[in-house]
Amino acid sequence: MKEFYRRNLPHLQPIGGTFFITFRLKDSIPLAVLQQLRADFQAQKDAFLRNPTPENNSLFNQMRKRYFVLYDDELDRSAHGSCCLNGLEQAQLIMKELHRWDGDMYDLMAYCIMPNHVHLLIDTSFQLPDNLECFQLDSIDYVPLQNIMKRVKGASARYINKSLGRSGQLWQYESYDHLVRNDRELNNIVAYILNNPVKARLVKEYSLWPYTFCKWD
Repeated sequence: MKEFYRRNLPHLQPIGGTFFITFRLKDSIPLAVLQQLRADFQAQKDAFLRNPTPENNSLFNQMRKRYFVLYDDELDRSAHGSCCLNGLEQAQLIMKELHRWDGDMYDLMAYCIMPNHVHLLIDTSFQLPDNLECFQLDSIDYVPLQNIMKRVKGASARYINKSLGRSGQLWQYESYDHLVRNDRELNNIVAYILNNPVKARLVKEYSLWPYTFCKWD
């Protein structure tokens, strides 16, 4: 249950959690911009760590969310890189991989495929048997979030590279993931995912973007 760092970003990935994930193309943000965002985040994080009170912990979580919005805004307005997910064939290849594991490794709740990044909402409790006791956790065949993302990103990268006649790294190695803690947060995240094309001024209404999915009406 503890937060840990892999490469640069914090990750909290308890077994059976519901996660909001964003993964992006490797070339989608200029390095100088990314380094500045990381430096600003680290400076604010260090300030909170010097005084780790419950109030500051809550403020830190709010700051982390603001940092994500800045990061996502940069993706939405940046024309940097290939933006190769804008093609119908490439978007459909990602959609196929997201739906491939639905009902197996997770419950697929929502996603949006943007020209240079993907927003995804999944519930991994689908893997847990009913009436599971804590002492049984070590005995279940559970696929953690980082392994789920390796499968999704690895397969989609191979197929997209092939469709574009290219090779090499497609996705940024690290994804952003956020543990969804309650229904209110879940509803806000679904709205955020579906409205991302509207925020990016790609369409006027979310229903007009062809590369979105939500399991609810």
